Parts: sequence; structure tokens; C-alpha cells
Amino acid sequence: MADFSNIISHLQTYYPFWDRLNEREKEAFTSCSSLRNCPKGTFIHSERDECLGILLVLSGQVRVYIQSDEGREATLFRLGRGDICTLSASCMIDEITFDILMEAAEDSQLFVTPVCGMRRIMKDNIYAENFIYKRSTEELSEVIWSMSQMLFQSFDKRLAAWLEDERRSTGSPVIATTHDQIAKNLGSAREVVSRMLKYFEREGYVSLSRGAVTIINPRGLAALID
Repeated sequence: MADFSNIISHLQTYYPFWDRLNEREKEAFTSCSSLRNCPKGTFIHSERDECLGILLVLSGQVRVYIQSDEGREATLFRLGRGDICTLSASCMIDEITFDILMEAAEDSQLFVTPVCGMRRIMKDNIYAENFIYKRSTEELSEVIWSMSQMLFQSFDKRLAAWLEDERRSTGSPVIATTHDQIAKNLGSAREVVSRMLKYFEREGYVSLSRGAVTIINPRGLAALID
């Protein structure tokens, strides 16, 4: 059994209903849960899997995405340290009826609470129930926003916004990625990404090299987003 001495502090920090649980519920919460180490590239959840449960990301990053029948991917959102995912437990909430896929975008450690354990806690504790439903609503809002971007925003703006988000999150103008990876994140074809990046390069916004995109004119790139 895993040592939860450090986990308790995470639960107190990231699950606001923790202090509203009685001792029996706290014990049930920790005893039914488990730590899961996921190297980069690990598939964490797919539509073929059984309902996984509630995920708390202790370290690393998890990509949540959808995939078409033809294999084209589109990233919905990413989870980082301290983020909680409830869509991986969609079978617990009848109103959620679509499937998502999840993979470790970086080496990640997760705290996984199975559906059976969380369902019992939600049944007896209204604070836990309210939190899970609130978090599910927030995630669905993120999904709807991502889908609206894909449907209604031009690709040059989407690509510029993605590059700017990566620059800000990494703190570096050099983004280590491939055209294929960008296509997966944006739900587009590699050829479309390559053409648009070459256009950005001709306009002086970026420079391209093998396995990297370097932003050389962040102001010009930002102007495309507005």
C-alpha cells in the first residue's frame, strides 16, 4: 500500500471538501485511491477503457483530447499540477455521454480515486457532491470553448494563439515541437500546419528548424490573434 503521508497535504490543498469529510470518509477516500506513475506518452484513458475515476495531477502534464474515426486528434485542454479531472469518471455522472482520451504529455504522477469510492463519498457528503459537479461543469465549459475555437476561428489565429500560449507557459521563444504534434493539438492536418508555419516564417513571425519553432516577432504574432 502506498505511503499517503505526503498525499494528505495534497488532498487538503486541492480538494476543498476535505475538511468537510468525517474520519471514516477520509479513510475511505485515501484507502480506495492509488498513486499512478505515467511516463511521457502513456495512454491514461480511452473510450475502450472502463471508467477510470477522478484524477488529481500531482506532477507533470496530461493532455485531454478527442479523436475522429480517421484518427485525427484535437486537444480539448491540458491538466497540470494540482488539476483535477472528472471527465475521466464520466460514467459516474449520467449527463456526461461523450468519450475522451487522455495521455501523459510529460512524465506524470496521478492520484486516482475510483468511481465506486467517490460515488459513496458523494452520496453521503453534499460538499463532495457539489465540488465534483462544479468541476465537471468547468471541464465541459472548457470542452465547449475548445470546440467553438475549432469550428469558428480561422486557423491562422488558432495557430498563433497556440504558439503564444506555449511561449508563455514555457517562458521561452523556442518551442520544441513538430508539425505533426501541432496538428494533433489543433485538430488539423499536418500539411495545413506546415503551410501556415511557412507563411508565418515568410512574414517574419517565426523561424523554423527541425523539431522546433522559434518565435522571433511575438508582437506581430499577437496581432494576428486580436
